[in-house]
Amino acid sequence: MNSDLALGLSLFLTALAAAIAASGVLYLLASRHGRTPSPLFSDLSKETVFLFDGETLIDASPRGRKLLHASPGRGGPWQRLMVFLAPHFPGVDRQLAGLAREGRIVRTAGSGGTVRPITIVAELCGGLTRIVLADPEADPNGTAIDPLTQRANEEELQLLRGTVAQAPLPIWLENSEGEVIWANSPYVTLATERLGAEAAIVWPLPRILAVGRSVAEGGRQRIALTTPDQADRWFDAVVRNAGEGRMIFAQPIDPLVQTERALAEFRQTLTKTFAQLPIGLAIFDRARQLALFNPALGELTGLPPEFLAGRPSLFDFLDRLRDARMIPEPQDYAAWRSQMLALEQAAASGQYEELWSLPGGQTYRVIGRPHPDGAVALLFEDLSTEISRTRRYRDDVELGHAVIDAMDEAVAVFSSAGQLVLCNQAYVSLWQHDPVGTLETAGIAGLAVVWRSRCAPSSIWTRIEEYVATLTDRDPWVDGIRLRDGRPLLCRAQPLIGGATLISFRLQPQEAVLPEPATLPAFQTA
Repeated sequence: MNSDLALGLSLFLTALAAAIAASGVLYLLASRHGRTPSPLFSDLSKETVFLFDGETLIDASPRGRKLLHASPGRGGPWQRLMVFLAPHFPGVDRQLAGLAREGRIVRTAGSGGTVRPITIVAELCGGLTRIVLADPEADPNGTAIDPLTQRANEEELQLLRGTVAQAPLPIWLENSEGEVIWANSPYVTLATERLGAEAAIVWPLPRILAVGRSVAEGGRQRIALTTPDQADRWFDAVVRNAGEGRMIFAQPIDPLVQTERALAEFRQTLTKTFAQLPIGLAIFDRARQLALFNPALGELTGLPPEFLAGRPSLFDFLDRLRDARMIPEPQDYAAWRSQMLALEQAAASGQYEELWSLPGGQTYRVIGRPHPDGAVALLFEDLSTEISRTRRYRDDVELGHAVIDAMDEAVAVFSSAGQLVLCNQAYVSLWQHDPVGTLETAGIAGLAVVWRSRCAPSSIWTRIEEYVATLTDRDPWVDGIRLRDGRPLLCRAQPLIGGATLISFRLQPQEAVLPEPATLPAFQTA
C-alpha cells in the first residue's frame, strides 16, 4: 500500500513539473518575439475572442459566445463560426488550416463600402488558435450592444425574410380577431389577383383564404379560392400558433385535387360499367373484406344488398352462399372450409377457375383473380343457358348419329375441305374400316384409296374426289360399281349446305342390273 502511494505521488509531481516547464517555454518563446503573452480577454468592449485547440473550443469571450449562439449555422462551435465568417472572408477556413505556416493572419472585410467593416486576427499561441474579431468603427466605450452579434442577428433576419418572401406558398399571420396583420409576397399576389389589380391593398390585409377558427394547432383545412376567371384554386392550410394569433401556411394542391376528381370520375365510370355487367363482381381487399360489388352479384347469388353493403369478410360471404345453396354441396363442412381456403390461395395467385353445378340446377363459372395491393376479385358468371344449349346440341348430335346408324345405307359426310365429318355403322360394316380418329385416312383422297382396293377397277372414284373438291353448284348423281366379290354396289353423291358432300353406298341384290351413270334431281337439296 505504501509503495502504491509513493508511486502515485511521484507521478503527480512529475506532471506538475512538466506543466511548469511548458509554461516557462511559452514565456520564453513570447519574449523571443519581443512581446509577452497577452491575456485572453484583453478588451471585452471591443473584441470578440475565441480560443480553439484544433476545432475544439477551449474558451471564448462573452461576446464570442453570443456570436456563436446567434450564428445561423449548425454543428459545433468551429462550424458555426465558419458559417458566420465565410460570407465576409472567402477562403478563411483554408487560411486557418495553414496558420502554422503563416503564424498570423489579419484580414478586414467591408471597408470602404456601405457595410460596416469587420477585422479578423488569427494567431497561434502555444499550439492553440486564438481568433479575434473586431469592429474598427465601434465605439470603444459602448458596451450595451455587441456589433458583431447584432450583425449576425441582422444577417439571420435578412436570410429568414428572404426565405419567407421566396417561399412558393402563401403564408400569413392572423391576430386574435382573425385579421391578417402580416403576409408574404405569394399571399399579396393572390389578394391582388382575387380583388383585381385596380383594388387598393390596405392594412390590415384582406382575408382571402378563410381558415375556420375551430382549426387548432397543427390542424389542416382544405380551402378553395375562386379566381376572376371562375376557376377554383385549392390549398391545404396548416395552422401553427404564434403568440395570441396564429401563422397559417397554405400549400397549393391543384394537381392533387385534379387527380382526385379524375379518380372519382374514373371510379364512377367503372361503377356504372360494373352495374351493367351481367357477371357478378366481388372485390375483397388485403384484409379480405368486401370492398366493391355490382348489382349482378346480388342477383346471381341471392344475397341481400344490406349484407353486401356491410363489407362482410370473404369467409362470411362464402358461408352465406353455402347457406343459400349457391355453392356445390360438400360432403362435410371441414372439407368445404379446406376447399374455400384453397380457393382464396388460388385466387390470390390468379389460378382459380371452376364450374359450380348448384343444387338448384344452375351452373356458375367462378373465376378468382389477384388485384393490386393484395386484393382478390371473384367473378360469377351464369352459364346455365349456355350449358343447357350445349347439352341440347349434344343431344341433337347424338340423336342424328343414332338415326344415321339405324340406316341400312352406308353414309359418309365430307366437309367443304374434303375431310370426313361423320359416317355410320353401316359404312364401317360395308368397308370393314372405321376412319373416325385416323387423320391419315380421314380425307377424301385417303378413303378413295380404301374404296378402290375393295372394288373392281372404275373411274367412279376419281369422279367422287372431284365432286367433293368442287365448291360451286353441283347436281346429285348416282352410279354403280361392283365389289371384288362381284356384288353390285349403288353409289350416290349429293351436295349439302355449306359446301359439304354426302356419299352413300347401298348393296344391291346379286341379280340386280346396275344403272347407267345419271343425275338424280329428286335428291337435290334446298
